[in-house]
Amino acid sequence: MTETGTLPGSTTGGSPSIAQSDYWWYRARTRILETVMKPYVGTPRRLLDVGSADGPSVTWLEGTAEHHVSLDVDPRGLADGGVCGSATRLPFADGSFDVVAAFDVIEHCEPEAAALAEIERVLAPGGRFLMSVPAYNWAWTRHDDHNHHHRRYTLRRAVAAITAAGLSPVRATYGFTGTFPMFAAQRLVTRVKERGTARARQLPDGGVAPLPEVSPGIEKVLLGATRIDERLLPRLDLPFGSSVLVAAVKAD
Repeated sequence: MTETGTLPGSTTGGSPSIAQSDYWWYRARTRILETVMKPYVGTPRRLLDVGSADGPSVTWLEGTAEHHVSLDVDPRGLADGGVCGSATRLPFADGSFDVVAAFDVIEHCEPEAAALAEIERVLAPGGRFLMSVPAYNWAWTRHDDHNHHHRRYTLRRAVAAITAAGLSPVRATYGFTGTFPMFAAQRLVTRVKERGTARARQLPDGGVAPLPEVSPGIEKVLLGATRIDERLLPRLDLPFGSSVLVAAVKAD
């Protein structure tokens, strides 16, 4: 997770994956991201992973590039050799990377345009940008507050933002379609429960937002439902889901 307005090295907030890297959603996202994004990775010389605190979901990127650079505002999300920094002020020269990945990062950035402009700047001509973001503002709950989100997205909203940054989308789809009925029901019930109550308290410095607890049985059902995405995404763009996934290219 990369937040703007937070100095490099700060531990304000933090990706829930720091505490629960084996949570069912991260495991499912690994497979969904690989299914959608891997065809656009190719064999890059230099690849930048922005927001690498969610590293458990990008293990499939390992070994695809000669030089794999990880960046995160939270040093807890960085392995040895990672760069601590912000998505809105990337500490790299113009045209440094053939691929930039930012999975569940841009929703943390304000202004959004600054982060996307920086990503466009560090991409080499013909480079690819791979992005995922959470879907639908109606699904907003205190979980989004705790995770320092500024917005959730529709597919149209995500494509428009990337296009405004000078990049050309080549694939845009929703993800987590198989689990969407359960996601929508849970978010709507949570919103009703939260209505009229006091605002969520901020997490302590360095605090990590808790993830919803699920029983082993429900986890099995959820993971099974994500297999629908894995079967359909190789050949179809899905019309709804709790995540938006976009691959884009920079003009030569």
